[in-house]
Amino acid sequence: MPHFILDCSEQIIQLKSPEEIIQKVYDASDSTGLFAKGDIKVRINLFKHYTIGNTQDHFIHVFGNIMEGRNDEQKANLSRKILSTLKSMFPDVPILSMNIREFEKNSYVKKSMV
Repeated sequence: MPHFILDCSEQIIQLKSPEEIIQKVYDASDSTGLFAKGDIKVRINLFKHYTIGNTQDHFIHVFGNIMEGRNDEQKANLSRKILSTLKSMFPDVPILSMNIREFEKNSYVKKSMV
């Protein structure tokens, strides 16, 4: 169920392969024990045109979309694990950030539910 979408400057994949980035984010989220095996989804969106404080600094921002029901401590731990992983992979990337959004169980629908 969880979706981790990485918005990145396109140069990020010149530093590490998309497959390595995706696997490391997957492993970090899986290590929290918050999600069932095989449910974690990770995607990368690359941006060619952007500004960060009127600069072209490299960046990665992770949007974590998870089903409601985890407490604040669990969500903070999840963010810290993923960001720690990215920080060790990209020590020279100046902008690394993440936020978590929750899906509401009563309004979430996927193909197998209809």
